[in-house]
Amino acid sequence: MSSIGTGYDLSASTYSPDGRIFQVEYAGKAVENSGTAIGIRAKDGVVLAVEKLVHSKLLVPGTSRRIASVDTHVGLASAGLIADGKHLASRARDEAQNYRDTYRVPAPLKALADRLGQYMNAYTLYSSVRPFGLSAILGAVDKDGPQLYMLEPSGVYWGYQGIAIGKGRQLAKTELEKLKLGEISMREAVMEAARIIHLCHDPSKDKAFELEISWVGAASPGGRHAQVPAELLKEADEAGRKAAKEGKEGEGMEE
Repeated sequence: MSSIGTGYDLSASTYSPDGRIFQVEYAGKAVENSGTAIGIRAKDGVVLAVEKLVHSKLLVPGTSRRIASVDTHVGLASAGLIADGKHLASRARDEAQNYRDTYRVPAPLKALADRLGQYMNAYTLYSSVRPFGLSAILGAVDKDGPQLYMLEPSGVYWGYQGIAIGKGRQLAKTELEKLKLGEISMREAVMEAARIIHLCHDPSKDKAFELEISWVGAASPGGRHAQVPAELLKEADEAGRKAAKEGKEGEGMEE
């Protein structure tokens, strides 16, 4: 049964006859059209990486980041509408602070993911609002060790060893499955993340991009979530570009 064009996509609170909520599906399309974002859960921490597409040569590098710090031990990477990502990061900070004020301890990532999932889900229940046009990856090191979660536009969240969202998610997931996640170090995860982002980027179709990478864990300053050092970012960016180029050339020769 097809419901396309019959008016069931005019509200997030209306089901189609075959049980679909089209506005939530459209929100997923906004994520699929965004630059790739990945999260890797290493043995001693978590690494987040984003392919931030540069829409104009006039933009100042380093502005409008898609990776944000939520708490001292939590980072958030988003794929989708940038404004929605900034709003969700702000809400995440409020939830993290509220948990600290209530329980006097840092928020476990699962509790934070649950609160944000409920918040995002509320925007799929009423006709006066629209769903969030983004998916988000949350990474942290809490009392249970390194943790990694992904939130969907519907508010559903899942725990992962490694995850990718955005337009290059399928290729990125394939590459992540080849890694021995949980055994690699944070530095190795940074290098792999850069390689995968470059491998997913197609210069002939996509615009230029800026690589963003952050980490939280044993290798980060004080165990806090932070952007990786500029020297390491440059090294990972160059190595990732070289490895991706060699990989693509190898595939071309096989064909």
